[in-house]
Amino acid sequence: MTIDYESIAAECFSALAAARPIPLFSNRYPGIGLDDAYRAMGRLCKLREAQGETVVGRKIGFTNRTIWAEYGVYAPMWGFMFASTVRDLAACDTLSLAPFAEPRIEPEIVFGLARSPTPDMDEAALLGCIDWIAHGFEIVQSVFPGWKFAAADTVIVNGLHGALLIGPRHQTAGRTAQWLSTLASFEIDLFRDGVVVGRGHAANVLDGPLSALRHLVGLLACDPVNRPLDAGEIVTTGTLTRAFPIKPGETWSTMPHGIALDALRVRFS
Repeated sequence: MTIDYESIAAECFSALAAARPIPLFSNRYPGIGLDDAYRAMGRLCKLREAQGETVVGRKIGFTNRTIWAEYGVYAPMWGFMFASTVRDLAACDTLSLAPFAEPRIEPEIVFGLARSPTPDMDEAALLGCIDWIAHGFEIVQSVFPGWKFAAADTVIVNGLHGALLIGPRHQTAGRTAQWLSTLASFEIDLFRDGVVVGRGHAANVLDGPLSALRHLVGLLACDPVNRPLDAGEIVTTGTLTRAFPIKPGETWSTMPHGIALDALRVRFS
């Protein structure tokens, strides 16, 4: 099977820009694997950079094992985030959904890296690489109708990433023991128009967000195409609840419990 990575990347670039549905690559390339998918995604990233976009970090997807059966995807994956897709929630309390295909919302934990992590690090050492921690919303999207896809498809379209809205950032310095404890044990409620629609626990995300980061570092260490994490990158670690469809006019909010992070609110138009 010959895979035209450049053609795949160009098709994804066009479809994502227009929020236009496309057929599954896994149907067109039977047996396509994750190694091929990451090669195609790397080409897609280069196309975006050629158009002036700047990589600012990575998103990790499908770290929440409670949703694996819902999507038929049974392992985490990752995608790139760009300066054009990441913003502080304080400057963006209303977000237009027009640019996204079948958008959904995910409450997540976000890390800002002060230095590059390495695969040999345990979670305490990984925390030492983190400058700040925040709670955020990732807006994910699917150009594959009905959110039906194989794992390789999700990688090819840049990990389903649409946007990341970051809440207040909290420094890690001087609070190592507290962060290690609370990042592994906190809970969160997710509200749509004031009504609880989802509850999540830190352990849903590969036993905790630091564990998810460790998994990503390991994946990148084995990736022959895409570069490892670098100082200054932002990493969002996967949804703590189910990913819920969102519509214009809705207001979504969260309430974390057991961790020193802020409740968030965003309205969609």
